[in-house]
Amino acid sequence: MSTTWVSYLHAVLQLCARNKAAIQGKACHARAIRFGLQEETRTSNILINVYCKSGLLSNARKVFDGMPARSLVSWNTLIGSYAQNGEAHEALSLFKLMQRNGSSFSEFTISSVVCASVAICAVFVCKQLHGFAVKAAVDSNVFVGTALADVYAKSGLVKEASRVFESMQERSVVTWSCMVVGYVQNELFEDALLLFHRAQKMEVEHDHFILSSIICGCAGLAALIEGKQVHAIISKTGFCSNIFVASSLIDMYAKCGSVEEAYTVFLNVEDKNVVSWNAMISGFAKHARALEAMISFEKMQQMGLYPNEVTYISALSACSHMGLVDEAKSYFDLMITKHNIPPNVIHYSCMVDTLGRAGMISEAYDLTQRMPFVATASMWGSLLACCRFHGNLEIAEIAAKHLFEMEPDNAGNYILLSNIYAANKKWEEVVRARKFLKENVVKNEKGKSWIAVKDKVHKFMVGEINHSRIAEIYSKLDSLVEEVKILGYKVETEHELHDVEESRKQELLKHHSEKLALSFGLLSLPASAPIRIMKNLRICGDCHSFMKHASSSTQREIIVRDINRFHHFRKGRCSCSDFW
Repeated sequence: MSTTWVSYLHAVLQLCARNKAAIQGKACHARAIRFGLQEETRTSNILINVYCKSGLLSNARKVFDGMPARSLVSWNTLIGSYAQNGEAHEALSLFKLMQRNGSSFSEFTISSVVCASVAICAVFVCKQLHGFAVKAAVDSNVFVGTALADVYAKSGLVKEASRVFESMQERSVVTWSCMVVGYVQNELFEDALLLFHRAQKMEVEHDHFILSSIICGCAGLAALIEGKQVHAIISKTGFCSNIFVASSLIDMYAKCGSVEEAYTVFLNVEDKNVVSWNAMISGFAKHARALEAMISFEKMQQMGLYPNEVTYISALSACSHMGLVDEAKSYFDLMITKHNIPPNVIHYSCMVDTLGRAGMISEAYDLTQRMPFVATASMWGSLLACCRFHGNLEIAEIAAKHLFEMEPDNAGNYILLSNIYAANKKWEEVVRARKFLKENVVKNEKGKSWIAVKDKVHKFMVGEINHSRIAEIYSKLDSLVEEVKILGYKVETEHELHDVEESRKQELLKHHSEKLALSFGLLSLPASAPIRIMKNLRICGDCHSFMKHASSSTQREIIVRDINRFHHFRKGRCSCSDFW
């Protein structure tokens, strides 16, 4: 057979591989068998590539198994394809066979097998491969190092990932992206920002992976200033049209308390998909903008897109924040009957919250007993909070009992139950709850709040003394307290469970971290700027009342993001309608 004809066959097969043309590839395979070329190594390698690119891995394996002699390309093509197509066990098994046969390997072989190990969370296998790479002196290779860092980060072994990253002499854009993504996935947002700034100084090229991930990091920190700076980089580098980057921006602005800017980004997205719609509906829901969330839900379908389980979580969440029972029930039924989406535990949690907020405590409790899932701590916590608001002591005790078993170290549950007892004048039970808190090592996380002013984040603890302007802050707070008292503010000492005198309780409540952050914001921010405060815990009842009165007294918009939701305080009112 002429060399020209063989070259022609190879060229056609390579064209089939590029176009994933499996049928034509099979026809060429038949020709190769007819002319006795199936045992020729190069022809077999190209056939393996055609079948792998077409997703026919079993056909590729048959060609591979029938080869009398295999080259490095044969092994690498099939191992790499197994790894890329989620056949991790097959990739690892083939690599072991390769070693038993004494075949030579390359950096690509190692990086492919390392990537396969992450798919099955095989951390021990990854460490073995790491040792193998070191022994074979290929660990410094950029592909191997990147794969190792990626696997360690995705497995939660961030220190190991960082160690691999720092030991690399050469790093690609993918290497930097993997490390930033790893930090964000493990909620090490500050480390992600530091690494991103380091990449900028080294003039590392940006891709959509690193940009969307660092935006998620800014969202996690509620770092609006840094988020806007990254947004500027995105605009400059032309990634605004990337749907993943745009969706991350929408989510970031919403989580930083600026739902209007989130909506502006959303409007500028040309080809909106389910992800971008979900991000916007979720943003509206977080800010108690139920009407906008529901309108967006309808518009999304008018655009020909079908809601998924995430969409329904956001829609139900919007209903729960506003206690819209009929609308929530309608969405829940629509999800099952029209879109054939089986409700998960989060959907049920939203329904429990919605019913509880509307005062339908017994129905909410019945739902926790009827649903096909075990009630989560989140559900019982929501039910307990609803019982406090609506005064249902019986179910409050049931919810608290479950919470004490599921979260024995969470002091907030004991405090909430104590407040319910106090509201029902069960003073003996109040004393018992407070005594338990005092005598047992129950985790009571210290409250802290932070506020961004002029590219710097200022953090405050309860009773803060270390801030450089602390004397001014306390002076401003003292005058603000006097102003809000004129408008009717009264200190609600039932939210302070320390066993101290009444005057001391008032002093402790006065110096809560969010009040200090507000006072600093009033001193430092322009009169027209909203004051955005982030808090690590649920805002207490006294601070909530204080913020409402302060928004009237100062004529300022105050936005507080606590652990549960956003509170927009305007003209003496809060967006949560006093239920959180």
